[in-house]
Amino acid sequence: MYTPRKIFVILAIVGSAVTVSACSTAATPGTTGSSSSASAAFTKADVSFATDMSAHHQQAVEMSQMLLDKSDIDPRVVTLAQEIKAAQGPEIKQMKSWLSDWGQKPDSMSGMDMGGTLMSDSDMNDLKSSTGLAASKLFLTQMTVHHKSALVMAKTEVDSGKNADAVTLAKNIISTQTTEITTMSDILASL
Repeated sequence: MYTPRKIFVILAIVGSAVTVSACSTAATPGTTGSSSSASAAFTKADVSFATDMSAHHQQAVEMSQMLLDKSDIDPRVVTLAQEIKAAQGPEIKQMKSWLSDWGQKPDSMSGMDMGGTLMSDSDMNDLKSSTGLAASKLFLTQMTVHHKSALVMAKTEVDSGKNADAVTLAKNIISTQTTEITTMSDILASL
């Protein structure tokens, strides 16, 4: 039998659960109302990072594929291109998913100046037409420049972003691409 005290405790528990549930899905400024951490608070800096870095990564994937389509490429450079493609492809999907969760179109907003951060059409054509050792060296040289511009964007996100997942990805990009820049420099010096 339920006593008034037991009924009160049950109602209090149910009421608390309803309140917590309502709070976890309520939209707040800068969110979509989803309780996932990717949809948690975000700022214009987070949107700019996801928009610009996904475009930047897409070019790195294209550069890597150009190299992988060639023959007579140094095996270390092939391995590096495979690693870049394998890492950045999923990150592109992740950032585009965030943009969707945030109600943003991947190419609708951009707060960062993308000028100078992407390889020019001429640079891309040079890589496409190069062969053998020249292609290996050009890829390493271009990708080093490309990575350095990614580091600038990632550091801006770490300093200005508010979305925890985006900031974590930016920190991961800084770590990974700093290591890859060192690797590329070492390979280039030995070619």
